[in-house]
Amino acid sequence: MALDSTHHLWHPVPRSHDHFFTSAPPSQSDLVPYDTKSIPYPTTPLVKATEAFAKSNLPPATLNHSYRIFFYGLAILRAGRPDLLEKLDEETWAVTCLLHDIGLAEKFHLTTNMSFEFKGGIVARDFLLSNGATESQADSVCESIILHQDVFITTGNIHLGGQLIQLATLFDNAGGKAEWVHVKTIEAVCTAYPRGGWSEKFACAVESEMRAKPWSHTTTFEEPGWRQGEKGSKFGSLARGNKLMEPYD
Repeated sequence: MALDSTHHLWHPVPRSHDHFFTSAPPSQSDLVPYDTKSIPYPTTPLVKATEAFAKSNLPPATLNHSYRIFFYGLAILRAGRPDLLEKLDEETWAVTCLLHDIGLAEKFHLTTNMSFEFKGGIVARDFLLSNGATESQADSVCESIILHQDVFITTGNIHLGGQLIQLATLFDNAGGKAEWVHVKTIEAVCTAYPRGGWSEKFACAVESEMRAKPWSHTTTFEEPGWRQGEKGSKFGSLARGNKLMEPYD
């Protein structure tokens, strides 16, 4: 059976963030500023069901982060790879964003020894399949969630959903690839979905993951053999040192 790679963000792109972009970033004056009205948010039944599920399980700060990355991801794509806009599936992208941190929800986080991205991918896949998503769509979301912190492998390919979720989360959490987003886009998105001290809250979340699960995938941001208490968390420091988002925290 031939696999369907034409829907649900199943499009191969370079895994390296630098190689994903095929041109140099424009100057800030040449970037197009967006607000949350100029990037339409999908309102399909699946998105609405996923929003309800996310709202019932995630704290408001995490939910706002999930909304912000939807808009940031599309702003990055419009600026850096407009040729891929025809491959975009807004519904799949929206539910990916809404569910990417579901593994950190109190209901799921400490019920398993699995890293939160892996548990979250499974939870998301099960939820989507039970709410009308096709297997292809649920699998795409699951894969994106599992890979969303897997940023240190730069060889080979990744599907578009995985690349977008990495770029968007790194932008919101650490200020990565800031050259692709107009500052007025940040202002508009943070006005609609306030950060509310997100840098500190995110740092605490990843440190909680590593403290509870010292084998977790999140420790790939740390030095080899990292142990809680012996050294500070590089990942936590990266989040707390997010200068790009500091004015909005």
